Amino acid sequence: MLDFSCEVIRNPVSYALFSLLLFAGSVVAGFLGALTGLGGGVVIIPLLTLGFGIDIRYAIGASLISVIATSSGAAAAYVREGFTNIRIGMFLEVATTVGALCGAAIAGIIPTGLIAVIFAVVIGFSALQSFSPPSLPATIPPRQSRFSAMLRMNGTYPVGNTHETYFATRVGPGFLLMSVAGVLSGLLGIGSGALKVIAMDRLMRLPFKVSTTTSNFMIGVTAAASAGIYLSRGYIEPTLAMPVMLGVLAGSLVGSRVLAIAHTPVLRRVFAVVVLLLAVEMAFNGLTGRL
Repeated sequence: MLDFSCEVIRNPVSYALFSLLLFAGSVVAGFLGALTGLGGGVVIIPLLTLGFGIDIRYAIGASLISVIATSSGAAAAYVREGFTNIRIGMFLEVATTVGALCGAAIAGIIPTGLIAVIFAVVIGFSALQSFSPPSLPATIPPRQSRFSAMLRMNGTYPVGNTHETYFATRVGPGFLLMSVAGVLSGLLGIGSGALKVIAMDRLMRLPFKVSTTTSNFMIGVTAAASAGIYLSRGYIEPTLAMPVMLGVLAGSLVGSRVLAIAHTPVLRRVFAVVVLLLAVEMAFNGLTGRL
């Protein structure tokens, strides 16, 4: 068991108070992440590193555990409702899992300051992406790609009282971008949902709801792959990961319910501005050697 006052937390506080504050912050992070689609990790890691003074590698380990928990809970619902394409998800998980293992391996080598700068760039990009509206639903192109047809990457998803048919195109470029998303997920402890949705929505031309739900289905498996490496290196501390996981899970459940009635475009833009400010702060601390 780590001595938090010496090894993980640079600002000594009682563990009970620390857990309570961490849980409360994680609830807010999970809530905002569910409302905006950026995920709780983009808030959790700055919260732990900048707010609580925790080493960024321990913060990433705790974030990965929360990603596994939240993805597992939401994925089952999306599969049951018929939005998730399991065949496409399992195929692309090959790319994200290999990438996540590589990213987790790299994280143990490069300096923490560089990890913070990379994290700032990625969450800044994710925040900017939230200002862009989703692309229009893909129409069936004149000719289906041979590779997509061979892997039977077609499906249907519910639209009102009917089901619309779709299939994937440009599978190769999408697979390569998924590898990059996996590397960033393993390196930074976030779901890299922005890149995953770009790969499926913009490149593979899947409907937006199918892209987001299939991305959620994949995130948990990707995080589990890299979490094993962080665990073997001692960067997953249960007494840190537990309040984070419970808080993010609770917040995401509440956020998913509020999502149905909230005016999400405004929330998305406000949260994006906050994330951009966090990105600047993370980059500054990383470049000045404060992390």
